[in-house]
Amino acid sequence: MDVHLRELRSFVAVAEHLHFGRAAEALYVSQPALSKQIRALEGQLRVRLFERDRRTVRLTAAGTALLPQIRNVLAAWADAEAELAATAAETAATLVVGISTGLGRGLLPAIRARFADAAPTATLQLRQIGWADTTGGLTGPAEEGCDAAFVWLPLAEPERYDWITVATEQRLVLLPAGHRLAGAEAIPFESLLDEPFLALPAAAGVNRDFWLATESRGGRPPVIGAEIASTDETREALGAGLGVCLVAAGNVPLFRGDDIAVRPVTGVPPSELVLAWRRGDRRPLLRTLIEATGAGVGPADVRKE
Repeated sequence: MDVHLRELRSFVAVAEHLHFGRAAEALYVSQPALSKQIRALEGQLRVRLFERDRRTVRLTAAGTALLPQIRNVLAAWADAEAELAATAAETAATLVVGISTGLGRGLLPAIRARFADAAPTATLQLRQIGWADTTGGLTGPAEEGCDAAFVWLPLAEPERYDWITVATEQRLVLLPAGHRLAGAEAIPFESLLDEPFLALPAAAGVNRDFWLATESRGGRPPVIGAEIASTDETREALGAGLGVCLVAAGNVPLFRGDDIAVRPVTGVPPSELVLAWRRGDRRPLLRTLIEATGAGVGPADVRKE
């Protein structure tokens, strides 16, 4: 049996109107074409669905029994069409990913390639976010911000986000090339407690505190030499001798220069780069990005609800 949806819709229309003329008008077909579809359906099913004479149309017992089942079939097909349309729209969508500095580490090309393989019709759009927003654009309404972001822990209001760890790296210290400690093999952090530090904007909150290593200062407040809001500002402040700053090992190539020294520092915990997203966001395209990222960093270390 090869029944078409068109014939099922014709059957339901006639059953609801109990009039071939009005059913044909509702379906925007001619009455002879509608009658032909009903006869074809009855022939396929080998049963009469309607009793008809010149004045009335009535469902037979078989037609009455079949009507709710056909309605269920058409409703299921409508649901399938809606889900298919949503999936098609999702896979053709743009995923906006916040980023504050170049990822480096060879991460981005690999993530882009895996994402493109899994969702070839989707677009991965990077959006540069200022250092004052350490969530990488995840704050605010979802439709106006980023869908995910590569950011450094800690996050303010961590209960709002889930994340997967991308890299855990030692923190190093950047100093002006002429600094008294520039030639040291490794620098204990306690030797830097009185040094002026370059600080993220105050709006960076807990992330500003992390890069000032306030947790390793024994309660002593940091000395702020200048505030920095970009890689270029950091280079300029270091070159001008305004202070020193901590940096993740993987970001050191962003600051290479004859006027900047890079040294290991002891006494501070490592830094953690993550891909973060809003908690509860379960869109398939976002999951594709998470999997594309996790595939390059070993076993998934995902913070979940």
